Amino acid sequence: MRKVHFKNIDWTNALFLSLSPIASIILVILFFKNNDHYAPQIILGVVFYFLTGMSITAGYHRLFSHRTYKAHFLLRLFYLLFGAAAFQNSALKWSHDHRIHHNHVDEELDPYNINRGFFWAHMGWIFFKEEDSQKKYPKDLLQDSLVVWQHKYYFPIAIFMGLILPTLIGGLFGSFLGGFALSGLFRVVFVHHCTFFINSLCHVLGSRPYTDENTARDSFILAFFTYGEGYHNYHHYFPTDYRNGIRWYQYDPTKWLIKFTELTGFAFDLKKYPERVIKEAQEKMGLKQHIRSI
Repeated sequence: MRKVHFKNIDWTNALFLSLSPIASIILVILFFKNNDHYAPQIILGVVFYFLTGMSITAGYHRLFSHRTYKAHFLLRLFYLLFGAAAFQNSALKWSHDHRIHHNHVDEELDPYNINRGFFWAHMGWIFFKEEDSQKKYPKDLLQDSLVVWQHKYYFPIAIFMGLILPTLIGGLFGSFLGGFALSGLFRVVFVHHCTFFINSLCHVLGSRPYTDENTARDSFILAFFTYGEGYHNYHHYFPTDYRNGIRWYQYDPTKWLIKFTELTGFAFDLKKYPERVIKEAQEKMGLKQHIRSI
């Protein structure tokens, strides 16, 4: 557990998370103020938003953290490159923290325990250093040479893929500033907070159709911004399902991406829970809610 004390502040994380939103807004304003042709830069920003965000959800989260499917070397490499560009740490570190969250949700050992406050769960936990005892990384991930490589070279990969590459591509579209401001820094900040809201808002607002044994909730609105991750109550009850939105009408592009990569041969052994088990969980929760309402 991270200790809330001034001497334990991780100044690199604290300054980056605090100053990057301000810097991104200033740079975006400067770009729009001095450029008339900004449509290509907006499109590029949206593309990087999906590439990096879904590398977190399909890669860091559903592949590396929960092993909901297996992936080809090239697909894993893609996730690790663009996942680093999201500036959310290495897949090894991210998955390590996330597994602890699931094993100890809402408890003291939960890194982003919502019971310690909304801001703590959202991003405050990242502001503080962790104890060395928490750095025992999962053996299955340490056996993946790509994951270990990305962890070792995380910072140069993140800087190149997340800031330099979009800046260079933005230059090809007519503005290095546009590429850096929109597809680089602002996109990093936006993806950051989309992810952070799963740890905070999705443990406060929404429905609990599958379990009330933890604070995780389902939210269609957050699912829209986080590529399907908003169906968080389902995910906490069925964590090894490659889907979060299990119904056809539920917005879960991460699920669609994983299914597409299976059809193309880059993903295999997709895991999902039987409909019977899912229905039983819903019926059990429905009965509990009915009893409470009497």
